[in-house]
Amino acid sequence: MSTHPISENSVGVGLRGDHYAEATSSPHSIDWFEVHSENYFGRGGIPHKYLSKVRKDYPLSFHGVGLSIGSTDPLRLNHLTRLKELIEQYEPSLVSEHLSWSSIDGIYLHDLLPLPFNEEVVNHLVNRIQQVQDFLGRQILVENASTYLEYTNSTMTEWEFISEIAERSGCNLLLDVNNVFVNACNHEFDALDFLLGVPVDLVGEIHLSGHTVKKLPEGQIRIDTHDQRVCDEVWQLYATAIQRFYKAPTLIEWDKDLPPFSILLDEVAIARSYRRKRRNAAA
Repeated sequence: MSTHPISENSVGVGLRGDHYAEATSSPHSIDWFEVHSENYFGRGGIPHKYLSKVRKDYPLSFHGVGLSIGSTDPLRLNHLTRLKELIEQYEPSLVSEHLSWSSIDGIYLHDLLPLPFNEEVVNHLVNRIQQVQDFLGRQILVENASTYLEYTNSTMTEWEFISEIAERSGCNLLLDVNNVFVNACNHEFDALDFLLGVPVDLVGEIHLSGHTVKKLPEGQIRIDTHDQRVCDEVWQLYATAIQRFYKAPTLIEWDKDLPPFSILLDEVAIARSYRRKRRNAAA
């Protein structure tokens, strides 16, 4: 099985079980698909049946949610072994993980939890990412996470933090534009500073998704829920992002309260329209 490369400037969607049939049988305009790696750790069955069908016609990206790369727990050999087997079986163009942690002393918290932005954590993550890349025999991408609190012992900005990790570890960045916007609102920084602070050559993929605004007595907070359309403010931030990171392929994420497949196609069309405007303006 040869690798289908994900083209520059292309737009894909996250493949979920509810959309297996339409993704593999109906003509559509989606360029590539991304799956959560752990959903295919089981062997055989319906998930692999449809993933194999998709793989025949489309490039794939594997996006991990369970490695807990930021934890101080030892990296789990069984997790990495199964991931490597899947990579060898399906040959995805991209493999990514989150810059977060979700376990402590072997207890999993089922969430992507934030990290302090300081040199000690940078050193820890660089070492962990290099271990993962050495084991898999390939480069990975790491995603900036959405966060709802900040650490008092952070000594750098989030964009300085993720850029230094990527430069020193040899990985690339998966730039989640929605997460940039959510964090900018939650922590009161300028999202444009984030985009301008990330080196262009480090960004290998872009994510877009919807989020929820929750009102609390203390004020409001934005939560990265992946359960609705991309909002206008994030589309506008995306328009700015692709001025710098135009070559990076874009993914539409939708993980809960899945809509009809046609809604995902609408989101793909909107992303393409922004890319087209950028291309026409540059011509």
